[in-house]
Amino acid sequence: MIAGMFRLFLFIFALTLVAVPAEAQLRGHGGPVRSVAVSADGESAISGSFDTSAIRWSLKRNAAEQVLRFHESAVNAVAILGNERQVTGGEDGKIAIWKNGSPVPEQTFEGHTAPIVALAVSPDGNTIASASWDRTIRLWPLNGGEPRTLNGHDQNVNGVAFSRDGQFLVSAAYDATVRIWPLKGSGAPVIVTVPTPLNTVAVAPDGEIVAAGANGRVYFIGPAGEKRGEVDVAEMPIISVAASPDGALVAAAGIRGSVGVIDRKERKLVRTLVGPGLPVWSAAFFPDSKTLLTGGTDRMVRRWNALSGEHVGMVAMGGTDSPLAAFAGDRGAEVYKACIACHTLSPDEGNRAGPTLHGIFGRRIASLPGYNFSPALKQMDIVWTKETVAELFEVGPMKYTPGTKMPEQRITSPEDRKALVDFLEKATTPK
Repeated sequence: MIAGMFRLFLFIFALTLVAVPAEAQLRGHGGPVRSVAVSADGESAISGSFDTSAIRWSLKRNAAEQVLRFHESAVNAVAILGNERQVTGGEDGKIAIWKNGSPVPEQTFEGHTAPIVALAVSPDGNTIASASWDRTIRLWPLNGGEPRTLNGHDQNVNGVAFSRDGQFLVSAAYDATVRIWPLKGSGAPVIVTVPTPLNTVAVAPDGEIVAAGANGRVYFIGPAGEKRGEVDVAEMPIISVAASPDGALVAAAGIRGSVGVIDRKERKLVRTLVGPGLPVWSAAFFPDSKTLLTGGTDRMVRRWNALSGEHVGMVAMGGTDSPLAAFAGDRGAEVYKACIACHTLSPDEGNRAGPTLHGIFGRRIASLPGYNFSPALKQMDIVWTKETVAELFEVGPMKYTPGTKMPEQRITSPEDRKALVDFLEKATTPK
């Protein structure tokens, strides 16, 4: 009954968005915006969210056209397939293809055994590539036939992209490697190792590869695997990179909520787009190569002028209603910003992609009512204390809690780990 009322509310809300054009910033998701894509003509976009939905937007009217619901959990990846179709990939390991106006997918694919976190469409529109935390990449032919599985990474595969000429596919993984897979013939991939776990990858029009990850640096790699340079963008992890259609710029979005804009030819950070201070999960350029669309933790899809650094339309820069407003200047609150996409501090806000942290200390793992925990977590004998939370981030969730759906993130600084757990003690302990 409650689920039905919630769907009705989303439907009515979507109709309201269609009827009343908003500012250039697009509002409609009920959770952080995990992924965005812009159509080749710049007239439409699609976004995916931790709220389990995708929204198809009219960028001419700045309004929602359709709310797409199929996935059982977060929509981690989206792509646009021609003028009439979109693709979504979810934490549930499923892929759905949607035709404009249809309430249900026209085609679905299953096979991954862990979350899908990135999608790419081949230049000819005949193949979809998916990257998954099951450590594989899969190539799905849209005209029939069995998918091709690419194996080799020994950690989560976080990014995938086709070259413009369709000659190769690139993947990036948490194992700190970029792999360049030839699509003609059966040759082995070229493997390029970088100094950091990777979260994202893109390919520029001339075939140059752009990858970034945990250390806040962007790496440039040639199509044959030669390292061409790197740019220091941020002190914290970069989550998403995008190359402009003309190849001049690269946008790098990060945990701290800013987006670095790089002049690719000069290998230089030329400006930083500053938002509300919450993680920016995704970025995509418009066809004009100067307008940028981003999705973030504040549940909004934002439009920027990447050349000037200005927002297009009005934007809220955070305020007294922020859950962290009362902790201004607290180092632990700054560290926690990387967690706010998935977790709330208050029981009133409920669960997001992860459970609320309210009352976490003293609670047994996977015991909070109302949240669907991974089966593996339910078998563990861990009680959350300041010590166990600190250890979780010291060794990483995949090692400390195998089978978790939590994104891999380590806090290597002992001081930052202590600041975080001290903050959580203040912010989550019931009064």
